[in-house]
Amino acid sequence: MDTAHHLAPQPAGTATALPAHYYVDPGMAAVDRHAIFDRGWQLVAHVSQLREAGDHVVADLAGLPVIAVRGADAAIRVMHNVCRHRAGPIAQCDGLGAKSLRCRYHGWTYTLEGQLRSAPEMKDARDFDVAAVRLPQLAVKVWQGLVFAAVDPARAPDFDAFVAGIDARLGPDRGLEGYGGHHRAGYDIACNWKVYVDNYMEGYHVPFVHPGLNRLLDYRSYRTELARWHALQWSPLESDPALYGSGDALYYWLWPNTMLNILPGRLQTNTVIPLGVDRCRVLFDSYYADAADAGRRDADIAFSDEVQHEDLGICEDVQRGFASGSYVPGRLNPLRETGVHHFHELLRAAYRDANPTLP
Repeated sequence: MDTAHHLAPQPAGTATALPAHYYVDPGMAAVDRHAIFDRGWQLVAHVSQLREAGDHVVADLAGLPVIAVRGADAAIRVMHNVCRHRAGPIAQCDGLGAKSLRCRYHGWTYTLEGQLRSAPEMKDARDFDVAAVRLPQLAVKVWQGLVFAAVDPARAPDFDAFVAGIDARLGPDRGLEGYGGHHRAGYDIACNWKVYVDNYMEGYHVPFVHPGLNRLLDYRSYRTELARWHALQWSPLESDPALYGSGDALYYWLWPNTMLNILPGRLQTNTVIPLGVDRCRVLFDSYYADAADAGRRDADIAFSDEVQHEDLGICEDVQRGFASGSYVPGRLNPLRETGVHHFHELLRAAYRDANPTLP
């Protein structure tokens, strides 16, 4: 197997997709965490979930449990959700207004800033210093109301470069920080996380997989715009006023696993969490403008669920195709799959840079 050939940069006009083993080989789960997720910016929460001191959100960063907390000093921190005693969870779910953080296993208690404050019945432990124990912290950036964290910020992209151009594209009337009314939907999908991102990165499949969505979008005007660390898919939008009304649909993907689906009156963040080489969890967190009424929210949630079940089915079919032994890398469509090519080029570069032992 010529790994160097597979990872060489490919011009868009002659590019092929990645080979199947990058989606099915069991060793790829560890490679992806080391080469991609630990070296990237990952979405953790929206500030509407962390308004007051003690508000907290739990998340999974490709196998690393973390907790985002608004501290008593009003700062937002993202820390390992792993007790320094015996790896128990500091929190098992999101919460509001906590005065401290107590491990759910043995009750070790930390301040909102991650400093161990008390450890029950440890008085006989020789040379045990409570003050020396802290939860490890990640680098944090809050942008457009979204909280991102990096495990290894020295190897992550410069954050300004990571989001370059998005602020200007959104403009002052479409800022994301003012949304609220959080609603979460989650889907466990029997496919590699890259299969799901591949699917997101192109509208080529929309006429064939998403009949309802296709009626709302102008496929002939559907465009993909590429930046260094993200991509935008854009289309004019026409829908019933009770759903979105008219305007445009902005679908942003940010390396490696964050999507921002921005429609009139609604922000939906979409994160893809690897659970193994052939499983992932996709989380949809929807936030709404203050003017959005309950009926419109219900209609949006129902329509989103319809689209996601269509994607779920096709992604699981693709994973079975990769695992079948039949697939050899196919040519990418230079008009409709520029986003897939962009994603694959970033994958190739990450694998080359990390220099892991690839299958």
